Amino acid sequence: MGDKANAHPGAAGRAATADHPASVRNVVLVGHSGSGKTTLVEALALTAGAVNRAGRVEDGTSVSDYDDIEHRQQRSVQLSLVPVEWGGYKINILDTPGYADFVGELRAGLRAADAALFVVSAAEGAEGITGATRMVWEECAAVGMPRAIVVTHLEAARADFTDITRCCAEAFGADDPDAVLPLYLPLHGEQGPDGHAPVTGLVGLLSQRIFDYASGERKESEPGADQLPVIEEARNKLIEGIIAESEDESLMDRYLGGEDIDYETLVQDLERAVARGIFHPVLAAAPAAEGARQGIGTVELLELITGGFPTPLEHPAPAVTTPAGKPRPPLTCDPEGPLAAEVVKTASDPYVGRISLVRVFSGTLRPDETVHVSGHGLADRGHEDHDVDERVGALSSPFGKQQRTLSQAIAGDLACVAKLGRAETGDTLSAKDDPLLMEPWDMPDPLLPLAIEAHSKPDEDKLSQGLARLVAEDPTMRLEQNQDTHQVVLWCLGEAHADVALERLRHRYGVQVDLVPHKVSLRETFGGRASGRGRHVKQSGGHGQFAICEIEVEPLPGGSGIEFVDKVVGGAVPRQFIPSVEKGIRAQAAKGVAAGYPLIDVRVTLLDGKAHSVDSSDAAFQTAGALALREAAADATIHLLEPVAEVRVLVSDEHVGSVMSDLSGRRGRVVGTEQAPGGRTLVRAEVPEIEIGRYAVDLRSLSQGTARFSRSYARHEPMPAQLSQKIREQAEHGV
Repeated sequence: MGDKANAHPGAAGRAATADHPASVRNVVLVGHSGSGKTTLVEALALTAGAVNRAGRVEDGTSVSDYDDIEHRQQRSVQLSLVPVEWGGYKINILDTPGYADFVGELRAGLRAADAALFVVSAAEGAEGITGATRMVWEECAAVGMPRAIVVTHLEAARADFTDITRCCAEAFGADDPDAVLPLYLPLHGEQGPDGHAPVTGLVGLLSQRIFDYASGERKESEPGADQLPVIEEARNKLIEGIIAESEDESLMDRYLGGEDIDYETLVQDLERAVARGIFHPVLAAAPAAEGARQGIGTVELLELITGGFPTPLEHPAPAVTTPAGKPRPPLTCDPEGPLAAEVVKTASDPYVGRISLVRVFSGTLRPDETVHVSGHGLADRGHEDHDVDERVGALSSPFGKQQRTLSQAIAGDLACVAKLGRAETGDTLSAKDDPLLMEPWDMPDPLLPLAIEAHSKPDEDKLSQGLARLVAEDPTMRLEQNQDTHQVVLWCLGEAHADVALERLRHRYGVQVDLVPHKVSLRETFGGRASGRGRHVKQSGGHGQFAICEIEVEPLPGGSGIEFVDKVVGGAVPRQFIPSVEKGIRAQAAKGVAAGYPLIDVRVTLLDGKAHSVDSSDAAFQTAGALALREAAADATIHLLEPVAEVRVLVSDEHVGSVMSDLSGRRGRVVGTEQAPGGRTLVRAEVPEIEIGRYAVDLRSLSQGTARFSRSYARHEPMPAQLSQKIREQAEHGV
């Protein structure tokens, strides 16, 4: 870093390898959709010599060729890895989707990386720094992850590097704006007819050198006299920012005393401050000129990654326990240590089968060895916990659609593992004789329900397996087999997430499904006391059926369930048949008495009845109990109960009013608000579940993507009469 001369690029056609953790850099690219992350990855691969000038590897594919779904949807939908070599270092570049629905892929990238590059489009100005991007920055800050900023789209007519740098300082430098400063200034060529001057190179502020890319190759020269005043002002501010974060407390006094701090000292302090996550340099990047070998700013960016970003040795590993939960000593990034790797992504290849992208935190992973796979604690999302031994298949390094063979993957590195049939995203791989389980990372909760049915009988046969494979790949999905509504529900993060899930079912697993309206779990209860008489008497030759029972039903407080009371006297109903009456009543309650929903919160009292010495039986009294409950319901007011959710919305203060108004419009009751850090408010409300089926989508629109919410079941409450009547009518017509 720091305006060094060109390093030695890697070579195309072979896998980037690492022989020591110190030679590895793991960096994740973060930015909203359209900010230019994937284009930047391709430019870095070109500069590193991993692809040719057309941006292609030797089989003609691009490094961005990962998934047919991405081509069809024209957007990135999954985490991808592009490993390159630069100056003797292996750089694992993790490209993440920018769309909010795929935040699970972003979090996986953050888990696998040791530093983050935030990609910001100069063409969009302040609007390009979304609230969601700010939230990710705060998450990185909370764990001390080093961060830098790359400004893209400088070739756009309205791009203004000075303005976007100021916006970055305001958005990302809330605590210390002077910790977000540019290392280089863009060098502009001659203005065209439209008045726009294209970016042709960079001006190094520390070295006070010009790096001109106009010829297609990076050329270094002295700045002109007319450029020195601009350089001097920005350079002084940069030096002050670096010195302010220096571990050498005497440096500021020396600088203020007029001493000229030498270049090497400044570079070393800059690199240390970046690695510690307390200084965040801003760099510029622009596409390569036609036929150029290097994109503008890519050399400087690769130097930052290798010189300023930390090695895996400096990145604390996740906490580990035994699969039974017993704490274990902290892991260190030691290739000779105990094996501990984590599956950060799971994908399916039509020819190879399941492929697991793993980050090795400790030890060395080798092909064809047997490892222990520990479950991940996501059973509530359709991912069962498991502890099994599996044989590792081939290890490889991905590059576009290629998989380049690796002989091993050491601590600190990433690799793809083939044929792990049981391992899922979030699982831990460890030695079979020393099994470990890593602390899971935070997964967003899927809150958009998608009720699906198989399109045909052949699809029905394949649906279960297809869904199981789908959720194995993506832990941000949750599969629910709702026992009340008898629906198969796939919970997703948003509409785009749902679209990708359905497309994968169709094209990857060959399963056609139909979407159906999502149903909530309604209940029924009595609005007042009622009586019923169940008479089941039949004579048709041979043994007959005879059972009569009389009951009284009364409502109970919410949460009481079904209570059965026996008040029969004088043996009117023989003792052996009283449990039969109760069984029949409970069976009918489960089926419902008005609109087909389970009956709850009532006390049913058996008062009287009649039996026959020969024709009475268990089955007869079960039938009589059910008939009595139905008759009682026919003469009573039956309330439909709807589930009410406790909703907690964390939203920026500027959108609190809109959120609260929207909740009220959903028949919600706001029960409290409280201030949260970062200029946000936590709104707590109780809202009928039938009103928040699409809340995950609507809230994103209301808050410009900055709000989050959680929901949990609170209780069932009576529905409004008008809505209740509509649902009854639908039930009568079989809708």
